[in-house]
Amino acid sequence: MTRTSAPAAHEHGHTFEWSEMLRILLVAFAATAVWFRFWEPLPSVSVMGVAGLLIGGWPIFREALESVAAKRMTMELSMSIAIVAAAAISEFFTALVITLFVLVAEVLEGMTVSRGRRAIRDLLDFLPRAVSVRRAGAVSEVDADVLAVGDAVLVNPGGRIPVDGTVIAGHSFVDQARITGESMPLEKTIGVSVFAGSINQSGALEIRAERIGRDTSYGKIIEAVEQAERSRAPVQRLADRLAGYLVYFALGAAVLTYLLTRDIRATISVIIVTGACGIAAGTPLAILGAIGRAARAGAIVKGGLFLEQLGQVNTVVLDKTGTLTFGRPELRVLIPVAGVDETALLDAAASAELRSEHPLGKTILAHAQARGRSPKEPQRFGYTPGRGIDATVDGELVLVGNRALMRDHGLVVPDGLLAGHPEASEVFVARAGILLGAIVIADVVRPEARQAIVAIHAMGIKTILLTGDAKPVAEVVAKQLGITEVAASLLPEDKRQCVRRLVADGRKVAMVGDGVNDAPALIEAHVGVAMGSGTDVARESADVVLLGNDLVKFVETLAIARRTRRIIWANFAGTIAVDLVGIGLAAFGLLNPLVAAFIHVTSELAFILNSARLLPARASDAESVSRKMMPGS
Repeated sequence: MTRTSAPAAHEHGHTFEWSEMLRILLVAFAATAVWFRFWEPLPSVSVMGVAGLLIGGWPIFREALESVAAKRMTMELSMSIAIVAAAAISEFFTALVITLFVLVAEVLEGMTVSRGRRAIRDLLDFLPRAVSVRRAGAVSEVDADVLAVGDAVLVNPGGRIPVDGTVIAGHSFVDQARITGESMPLEKTIGVSVFAGSINQSGALEIRAERIGRDTSYGKIIEAVEQAERSRAPVQRLADRLAGYLVYFALGAAVLTYLLTRDIRATISVIIVTGACGIAAGTPLAILGAIGRAARAGAIVKGGLFLEQLGQVNTVVLDKTGTLTFGRPELRVLIPVAGVDETALLDAAASAELRSEHPLGKTILAHAQARGRSPKEPQRFGYTPGRGIDATVDGELVLVGNRALMRDHGLVVPDGLLAGHPEASEVFVARAGILLGAIVIADVVRPEARQAIVAIHAMGIKTILLTGDAKPVAEVVAKQLGITEVAASLLPEDKRQCVRRLVADGRKVAMVGDGVNDAPALIEAHVGVAMGSGTDVARESADVVLLGNDLVKFVETLAIARRTRRIIWANFAGTIAVDLVGIGLAAFGLLNPLVAAFIHVTSELAFILNSARLLPARASDAESVSRKMMPGS
């Protein structure tokens, strides 16, 4: 059985459970009294049976009356008819046992659903309730609910950070894996941002509160999980409709059985054996459990609809920069020409780039400093857009730029100098009219990306790389990852059109990206997936937000969505099969009401427990909730 009030009641504590247990004990006592005829004569036993049915069956009868008022056909209504019919032919023991089975099933179901919601309460309980605040020069402990923006919050080593804000005093290392997915604690000094839900590890910090409560990154993610839990996927609406159809079918079969056999016990058995709770309760439970499990795996799914669609995806479209790669240039190799030392090549380039604001220039300078080199201050610095740098170092002209810059100064670059590095940006270096060599600078593929792509292919899902980069660069990355289909040099609108064409062709598309330029394509896909450290626009446009930038978490979420789909459809098929076989046996008089009730309840619980396999493992306390639960919002 499934009652809409049960989950809510469980949310309020143990009162509901104790009242239900008392009701179960009373019905059990009444059934025992009727069976052993504790009181004679028989009318006294009948009174005991009626009293047990009225008290024990009241929640079932109430739900049935509400269903009638709402013009809905529910299992409570069919079971109420069966209980009343059994009592009408003086089968009080049968009626009481059916009531007992139903009550026990409802308590177990309510406890299972309550477990699925507990993860959200664990999240809420993770943030500290008592917070140390410095106000008017004095430190006091206040409730987190009375914090205000601008408060100076003090967090001791080992404490949980309750607000989003900026460090105004202190120095420490902070574990913010819940928010950004960083695997290592990050150093926090004055002026650096911190996030609610992070754990301060070493030194004391004083933080100016900038966002509090539900406005923090942590609070927004909790809100997203709660909203997703309340959402209804299309398959859930299908489950509700199917449950209603099964009830109509059972009542119709019962009427037909009575007309053909005139056997009231067989008729009652037909009504009793039919159960739709395995799908009516099991489907939302599976979706609830899957959303919680996905959160533990490192992905926030914003609703049951997107979870269902993710389970049907057969094409994954991926952005390159920031998704498959780190999105930052890295110096890969120095290629000096014959007779030139690597150090001379690097020193010349770093000195010329010392005043540059270009990302490639900063990469060269950072590499030189990491190798212990000390670039010289240029006497003159010039930058030509689309060409590169020309600077005077120690009285000599140093050029750092592309082939066109070299050509402008009469230098010839050998065609094969960058052979084997089609993905690299063109950076050539010359000094005093002599070509020194080339520097290979390229974006770096994320180490987990290859593993993720292999796993996606193993699921039978097609992958496509869409990028604004040049085709040679895109093809190198695609080859490293095993992606065979590539579209390069795309503007944001081009990406959107590509995804739209795939959807129009009947593909179920998930788009994974991280930047503002990915937002149009994310919206166009059936499921938009944003990297957790991507832009706010990408995260707001997406239906799924990943923890940090780990694509393996996306693969895990895909697997969870597919498993959820399999479990739900297994419940559908199993419920229909049990009902059809049960109705057939009952109609031919092969099931008495007690056996019918047993089959109904055990099959229902089997399907609910099948869905419960998706629930995340219960944490003993809030601290033991998986550290991977919270991506950035």
